[in-house]
Amino acid sequence: MSDVIPPEVRPKPAVPAKPPNVGAPSPSSPFPPQGPGIGGGGGIGGASALPPSAIPVPIGSHVASHAVGHNVGHGVGHVGGLPAAHNGGHAGSHRSGGGSTLLGYIGIDTIIEQMRKKTMKAGFDFNIMVVGNSGLGKSTLVTTLFKSQVSRRSAGWARDEKIPKTVEIKAVSHVLEEGGVKMKLTVIDTPGFGDQINNDNCWEPIFKYINEQYEKFLKEEVNITRKKRIPDTRVHCCIYFITPTGHSLRPLDIEFMKRLSHSVNIIPVIAKSDTMTIEERLEFKQRVRKELEKSGIEFYPQKEFDEDMEDKSDNDKIREAMPFAVVGSDKEYQVNGKRVLGRKTAWGIVEVENPNHCEFALLRDFLIRSHLQDLKEVTHNIHYETYRAKRLNENGGLHPISSNDTQESNL
Repeated sequence: MSDVIPPEVRPKPAVPAKPPNVGAPSPSSPFPPQGPGIGGGGGIGGASALPPSAIPVPIGSHVASHAVGHNVGHGVGHVGGLPAAHNGGHAGSHRSGGGSTLLGYIGIDTIIEQMRKKTMKAGFDFNIMVVGNSGLGKSTLVTTLFKSQVSRRSAGWARDEKIPKTVEIKAVSHVLEEGGVKMKLTVIDTPGFGDQINNDNCWEPIFKYINEQYEKFLKEEVNITRKKRIPDTRVHCCIYFITPTGHSLRPLDIEFMKRLSHSVNIIPVIAKSDTMTIEERLEFKQRVRKELEKSGIEFYPQKEFDEDMEDKSDNDKIREAMPFAVVGSDKEYQVNGKRVLGRKTAWGIVEVENPNHCEFALLRDFLIRSHLQDLKEVTHNIHYETYRAKRLNENGGLHPISSNDTQESNL
């Protein structure tokens, strides 16, 4: 039996040197000072003598936080004999470093519902302009699109009224509500466009009207005390009606779309496409697309506005189908036991919403159900910003104006 060495003569373990940047623990520190018996030789189970808070760690360092969690996890696991603590150390380090794992429900996903409620209270504004010769069914098509009497006749127009000598601008607003969602729809009509013998510069009143709406919005923005919600009268979409000649575009069509394609979202449509056969319609559409491409006319949706591959795939299908060959009607007929919108002919009824008869359904889905918000965003972020930058560069900046200043810009 070996002799027992008394404690007073037992060799003391070496105490590691204290790091120069770690001072003595403060009286309020939650970690008590470590004795030499705990910190020597790696301590109990190889744990560090210093508490995790005393180890110098660069702020925001994922590697450092992983090392701290790893050491603490190992120390607790080895001391307590619980291997599960090792996994806890790793999980804690990844949560503190990456922050991608939630331990419970917070409610971040409710922001979508909050935005929906706020937007439904405020409502929507959508301003659509229709341009084309008289007799192409512009008002009828808009009425068919929104299934409501949203036409120029509600502003006092009569059927027997004479064609104006110059292009006039008529804006009529309607409030539509569906499923608790309110939308203020403004239809801007352009009577007299292309109806004269001499149509030189007949697009200028339309170009001037579009810029005036940008100017109104810009003046509201530069005011010192501007409104919480600026009234949006900017033209979000311009539907251009192409005459179904079956041959080619007119010089007026090309000139109009070329001049206004950089100021507004233009959507070309072939009006009253039921006047052509299916073969004539397909051939005419291909010819129109080639002429638009040859003339350098960009219609909505433009290729450079595609944000990702999904948008590009969807918009490519739309661009291949344009210009839409449409038929409009506000009359209902009984077909196979169903009430449908259509045009009655000697050989049958042309169903407006039947994709085998025309492409009205494609236009409606594209214009309202999938791209309405994008039309508004492109108007604000592209066309309006282009106008705004041009105005500020020309005038060296706009001075804030008072609410009493109602003078309009003569652009």
